[in-house]
Amino acid sequence: MNYESTIVKKPWGYEYLAYENDHVAIWFLYIKYTHSTSLHCHPKKTTGLFLLDGKAEVSFFNHTNKLTPGDKVMIRKGLFHSTKSTDGKGAFIFEMETPVDKQDLVRFRDNYGREGKPYEDSTFEYPKKENCLWITNPQRNSQNEYNFANCNLIVKHVTDINLFSEIDDSVNIMFLQGGLQTDYNQNVAGPGDIVSASVVKQLIEVFTKLHPETIIMTIKPNTNG
Repeated sequence: MNYESTIVKKPWGYEYLAYENDHVAIWFLYIKYTHSTSLHCHPKKTTGLFLLDGKAEVSFFNHTNKLTPGDKVMIRKGLFHSTKSTDGKGAFIFEMETPVDKQDLVRFRDNYGREGKPYEDSTFEYPKKENCLWITNPQRNSQNEYNFANCNLIVKHVTDINLFSEIDDSVNIMFLQGGLQTDYNQNVAGPGDIVSASVVKQLIEVFTKLHPETIIMTIKPNTNG
């Protein structure tokens, strides 16, 4: 299904596709105050949640992570989780999935009666608005920059591994394509991973091979709120 031009209405808010390639998709979620997604899992894909603005809680069966802007959670295949907004203005979230499969969804518990039901069908879709974000890959040796949900986003091709050393430690890096590799071509940080710049700097001390088609997006929340 093609979600590029639609917003999907949810009982807790809405979501829409903001970026997609052959490896990953990034969805933007807006969750209304005190509302939450179902307790659900993705049997076939890994997801990464990044809080852009507001406050949220990501709950699992046995524990809860409280998130503030700039925080992230990586969720393995099959792990049941639910995300709740705890801020009056709501929660503004990026969800990155790999592989790309929006129908890979199992709902266990839900505040809106959707237990056991699949992803919403086309009756929940309506056209995107002009202010909806759409992220594009830049030309080689260039970058695309966006200011969105109180964050600065920069998408760039990385052809020199030393570029990572220049990124501030407080910045998070989404790997959209390519990535850091071992000498035998095993990804250390690749499509679908969200890694802090400080961790990437440690990784490149050992893993110095960079896939030639690496594309990243850096995310830095604005401190002036």
